Amino acid sequence: MPPVIAQVAKRLLLPVAALFAVMVGLGLLVTRVAEKAWPFTIEDDINRGLEAHRTAPLNVISEITSLIGSTPVIIAVTGVVAAILRWKLGRWREPLYLCAAVSAQALVFLFTTLVIDRERPAVHRMDDSPPTSSFPSGHTSAAVALYVGMAFLFFTLLYRTWARSLIWLLVLVPVLVALARLYRGMHHPSDVLASFLNGCTCVAIMARQILNRAVDWTVPARFRTARLKAS
Repeated sequence: MPPVIAQVAKRLLLPVAALFAVMVGLGLLVTRVAEKAWPFTIEDDINRGLEAHRTAPLNVISEITSLIGSTPVIIAVTGVVAAILRWKLGRWREPLYLCAAVSAQALVFLFTTLVIDRERPAVHRMDDSPPTSSFPSGHTSAAVALYVGMAFLFFTLLYRTWARSLIWLLVLVPVLVALARLYRGMHHPSDVLASFLNGCTCVAIMARQILNRAVDWTVPARFRTARLKAS
């Protein structure tokens, strides 16, 4: 196996695979083991309570907020921010980190939904249900990876104290997306909580392995020497 591919497998794919295993374990816990135990027994009450308090203004606000976590918007924002980072910083480390975090959470989310088949809440759903299960929330997971990832990245890049503090307001975006998905009857509370775990862990993995300048991604000298001799 080429050394760079081996490094990617060891430093990125293995942690993401471990996260996938954890997500599947949580999904099985929610759907098979503890579905009739507290606090999972009160999830339906929460969803019905949110349904009972729907209003026309909140319906519009939740629709817009939910849209922020949709796949087209996440892809567009990630691409634009990554392009700006590459242009302004003149290097690939930061844009790769952001794209990798968003991509990793998407893979974990997708494969988890293939294993865990959880029905959506028993309330009127305000959006069309995509062909994936309720666990976890894809909108929330993507919003967490993107906006928490951006907040952490900009915190490391900015110098002014007020700006470094203000940038953490981006964390409110996935919180609002999660609330919107609950309000619109698309997910159980445990679905969105698991999505925060997915998104935050992917950000942490990519920050540790890609943003961390102490991590050496160069080809070891012995491989470079062997390659030169072979040529």
